[in-house]
Amino acid sequence: MTAAKLILDHALDHAAAHGDRIFLSQPVGGGLVVDYRWDEVMDQARRMAAHLQGRGLPRGARVAILSKNCAHFIIAELAIWLAGCTTVAIFPTETAETVRHVLEHSESSLLFVGKLDGWPQQQPGVPAGLPCIALPLAPATAFEAWDAIIARTPPLAGRPTRGADELAMLIYTSGSTGLPKGVMVNFGAFTRAAVGIVADRHERIGTGPSRMLSYLPLAHSFERSWVEGASLVEGGVHLFFAEALDTFVQDLQRARPTLFISVPRLWLKFQQGVYAKMPPAKLDRLLGIPILGRIVARKVLAGLGLDAVVQAGSGSAPIPPALIAWYRRLGLKLFEGYGMTEDNSYSHSSKDGFSEPGWVGVPLPGVEVKLSDEGEILIKSPGRFSGYYKDPELTAASFTTDGFFRTGDLGERRADGMLRLTGRAKELFKTAKGKYVAPAPIENLLNAHPMVELSLVSGVGQPSAYGLVVLAEDLRARRDDAALKARVQAELEQLLKQVNGQLPEHEHLCMLVVARQPWSIDNGLLTPTMKIRRSRIEAAIAPRVEAWYAAGGGVHWE
Repeated sequence: MTAAKLILDHALDHAAAHGDRIFLSQPVGGGLVVDYRWDEVMDQARRMAAHLQGRGLPRGARVAILSKNCAHFIIAELAIWLAGCTTVAIFPTETAETVRHVLEHSESSLLFVGKLDGWPQQQPGVPAGLPCIALPLAPATAFEAWDAIIARTPPLAGRPTRGADELAMLIYTSGSTGLPKGVMVNFGAFTRAAVGIVADRHERIGTGPSRMLSYLPLAHSFERSWVEGASLVEGGVHLFFAEALDTFVQDLQRARPTLFISVPRLWLKFQQGVYAKMPPAKLDRLLGIPILGRIVARKVLAGLGLDAVVQAGSGSAPIPPALIAWYRRLGLKLFEGYGMTEDNSYSHSSKDGFSEPGWVGVPLPGVEVKLSDEGEILIKSPGRFSGYYKDPELTAASFTTDGFFRTGDLGERRADGMLRLTGRAKELFKTAKGKYVAPAPIENLLNAHPMVELSLVSGVGQPSAYGLVVLAEDLRARRDDAALKARVQAELEQLLKQVNGQLPEHEHLCMLVVARQPWSIDNGLLTPTMKIRRSRIEAAIAPRVEAWYAAGGGVHWE
C-alpha cells in the first residue's frame, strides 16, 4: 500500500474538483442545520491557517482542540495542518486535571474550544496565558471567536504540503488506568490507514456517494480514522453530526446513514431501547414468521434510523457474539473489527465470508499479524504510530526485535486468518486456586443478557471469581419494585448457571452482584469511549467485597 498522496492533498483536491458538493451538515439548534460545501470548508480552513501562521507558530507546533464532534472540529484540524502544525485533540468529557496534563505534556501553543457540555468544570485545567479561540457552538467565553477571525483574515494562498514523516496529530489514549499517553501519528501513517479503509469499503460495497453520522469522539482513533480520515480521502461522503444525546435517534433519522460505526455499549443500548418497546420473546416470535418477520425487522431498523445502512461496524471493545447475531437477524450487516490507537485503528475487520460472531475478522490489506509464544497478538500495520511522545523507553519496549507492535491482547488465529480475542494480558488475574482468569470473555457472556448493561469480573486472590453487573437503564429506575426485583433475581440466577456452564471450572463465578449505581463517563468509571475503568471500579467496591463472599453464592444486591 502506497501513500504518495497524503491526507491533506486529498482534501485540497476534493475542494478544487467538486467544491459545490456538501461535505458537512451541522445542527445548530431549533431544528436548523447548516451545510458546509467542500469549497466553504477549505476557505474557512485556509483563513484560520493564515491566522495561525500570523501568530508566529513554528512548523510542528502543537495546537489543541477541546470539543465534541462538530463540523468545525474537522475544519479546525484542516487549518492546523495547512498552517504546518500538529493537532492535539482532547476528549470533550475529560476532567480539568486531564485537560491540563494533555495541554502541558504536549506543550500546546493554542487551544480551540468548541461544543462542550462541561466547560465550567474543565476551564480551570487550561493554563493561564494559553491563547484560546472559540469555535462556533462553543459555550460563552471571553475568547476571540472563530467567525470574527475568518471574517477579517485573507485565506492562505498556494498549495501547502506536509511531509509523510511530519506529525499530523498526537492522540492521547483515553486509558482505563492512569494518565493518558501521547501517541504520535505522522501524515504517512494516518493517510495509509484512511486509504486502506476506503479501499476495503469500496471492495465490499462499491463506490458512490454515502452518508455517515459522526458522534463517537473524534479525539479517539476509531472515529478519527474510520470517519474523518476516510471521508477526507474519499470525498464523496456526506458527514452529519449529532446535536445532543437526547436528539440522537432524530439525528440518525435525519442522516439516514448508509455507513455506520459504533461501540458495543451503544449497540447494546439500541437493543435495550427496542426491548423497552417490545419484549424480547414477542420480537423473537414475530421475526420467526415468514414475510411478517421481514416487515417487523425493517420497522425496527427504521425506528433506529438504520434502515438505509448497507454496512455497519463495531469496534473499540469486544462485542457479545449474540448481539451481532441479533442485528444480523434484523437484516443489518454488522461486522466487528479490531484495531488500536497505535495502528490508527487499522488492523482487522470481519467481512462477507469471514464474519463469524465472536471473531474480529481477518487482517486488513497490508497488515501482518502473528502470536507470541504467550499468545499475545503482534501487529505490523501500515498505520503504525511513530512512538509515544516523550517516552522513548516505552516506545522501545512496545515492539519486538523484528518490528511487530506488542498489543497486550491475547488471541487465537485460525488457518484462514480469522482472529479471536481471548483477553487482555494485563487484565488476567489469579484466584486462590492459582489459575488465571481472563475477565473479558466472561463479561461478554454476561453482557449478552438483555437485563445487563455492563459487567466486571474480578476476584484476585479470592476462592473464586465473581461478577458485578449494572442493570439496563429501565430496570435500574425500578429496582425498588418488589415484583420486578424478584423477576430480575430469578433471571440473574439462571444467567449465573448458564455462564458457568460455558466456562472451565477454575473460571466459574461464585456469585453475581447487582451494582446500585451505573458506571458512566461523568463518575469516572467509564473511559470517554465507554470502556470500563477496571481498577477504579475495583477500588470503589473493595470495602464491600469480603462481605459479599461471606454472604455466600448466588445473586446479591448492593
